[in-house]
Amino acid sequence: MAKNIVIFLHGVGSRGSHLEPILDYWKSKMPEVIFAAPNAPFPFAGGGDGFEWFSLNAISEQNRPQRVLEAREHFDNTLNQVLAEHGASFEHDHVLLVGFSQGSIMTLDALASGRLNVAGAVAFSGRFASVEPYTPRTGTPLLLVHGKSDGVISWHESENSAQAFKQLGLKVDTLYEEGLEHTVSQQGADRAAAFIANVFSS
Repeated sequence: MAKNIVIFLHGVGSRGSHLEPILDYWKSKMPEVIFAAPNAPFPFAGGGDGFEWFSLNAISEQNRPQRVLEAREHFDNTLNQVLAEHGASFEHDHVLLVGFSQGSIMTLDALASGRLNVAGAVAFSGRFASVEPYTPRTGTPLLLVHGKSDGVISWHESENSAQAFKQLGLKVDTLYEEGLEHTVSQQGADRAAAFIANVFSS
């Protein structure tokens, strides 16, 4: 029987363990689902004990897509390692990706490229920064959640992402939260839980 697995990808300078309170909350609602939150493959260039999916040093709108492209191999290896630890795979199980901030950038890149068989995705406080060509698996459900007071990544980036992925043939839902900064709120966690449950039940 196919397994239902959620992999939550953290933001830059953070760690997978920082997401455990949200994962524990989701587990209480969906005990039959496997939840995982791996560390990104690279130590955070800004110091501390955090990690990053790609470097922010001298980052710009122009070079960000190339950095995302160069990060794909390490990103995919991280996901496949998580699946292997649970005796699962993209080919035989239902894998849903959840990202926050830089983790959302990588999640949206995975959708846009269509290189991974993803059952659905949630992107908190992210942006779409991928190189063409876009070859997504059409019909994949996507939930975009963003605070309207986010000073790190503007919520308009999620608006732009929604429009882009709708045009690419994905099923896009959105939640834009008034007064919310660069974080995951209770409302966002609840909306994502409902989304995840719906994807796995369909």
